[in-house]
Amino acid sequence: MEIRPLMPDDREKIARLLRQRGIFNVKEVQVALDIIDETLHRPEKEDYQVFCAVNGSDSLAGYVCFGPIPMTEASYDLYWIVVGKRFLRKGLGGKLLGFMEGTVKREGARRIYVETSSTPPYEPARCFYKKHDYQAVCTLRDFYREGDHRIIFMKDVGSIEQEKKSTSFSEKDLPCNR
Repeated sequence: MEIRPLMPDDREKIARLLRQRGIFNVKEVQVALDIIDETLHRPEKEDYQVFCAVNGSDSLAGYVCFGPIPMTEASYDLYWIVVGKRFLRKGLGGKLLGFMEGTVKREGARRIYVETSSTPPYEPARCFYKKHDYQAVCTLRDFYREGDHRIIFMKDVGSIEQEKKSTSFSEKDLPCNR
């Protein structure tokens, strides 16, 4: 399995992959494809990085999309990580995640954030993030719709030296909590 940058021919393969998974609704698929289109047609923006996992015949097995979070210092979002049904529980998701983590570390990342839904179809995603040392750091109740909460996971990937430089912060430090 090779991980390589997004190519124009990948767009329709990604569209099929997203639809075949049966997890994502029409709006979610459209957002994912809008990001693919922006990445393909405006590479100078550098908001998103998209890499595809392909097998020897160049068929798409999965993809990952991530990028720096605007107005932050060394924080990245993992926007999408999707693996085809044939490749579930075979280590490909972990390989894509590890590839992304290595890439953002080389770019100086300190933290990676990823959000997901609280609904049952997203339980495997939540377990996947926990398995790979992502911590649930925030839940925004009824965010997507009534009963569908936004869960934000985070992983520290920065060096110990970077962590020593950062200051400790607690909600107790906010003026309204004194």
